[in-house]
Amino acid sequence: MLTHFDAQGRAHMVDVSDKATTARTAIAAGEVRMSAETLALVTEGRAGKGDVLGVARLAGIMGAKRTADLIPLCHPLPVTKVALDLTADPTLPGIRIEATVRTTGQTGVEMEALTAVSVAALTVYDMLKAAEKSMQIGNIRLLMKEGGKSGRFEAP
Repeated sequence: MLTHFDAQGRAHMVDVSDKATTARTAIAAGEVRMSAETLALVTEGRAGKGDVLGVARLAGIMGAKRTADLIPLCHPLPVTKVALDLTADPTLPGIRIEATVRTTGQTGVEMEALTAVSVAALTVYDMLKAAEKSMQIGNIRLLMKEGGKSGRFEAP
């Protein structure tokens, strides 16, 4: 059942006021594929705009905190943890991104984790686009969520 629509089929924000307040966690992942030469700029610290992974990590944290400003029907949530891991992976080649978001509240933080990954990936692209415009952002997905009525979900 799609809960973001009312009886007349109009979009609305879901009322979560009767839901229990529980600890909630979500983990999302994604990647930015690039040439081995562009990845070397990151791993060797030669990117023209500076510390690519550090800036992207901060951008992802900021993105998670601003999710309700970006996604129209998201509830603004007091996130209690946002952590991003950005890892250079020569087998892609590219950067793997994983975000963990936590809160104690009446609705989950899946959108915050997905937004964190997306914003971090866009920041990697922005910081390296002078070197390679053909980079690909992709495979953004929810890996795990827990808490709330629906319990735990783990991606297969």
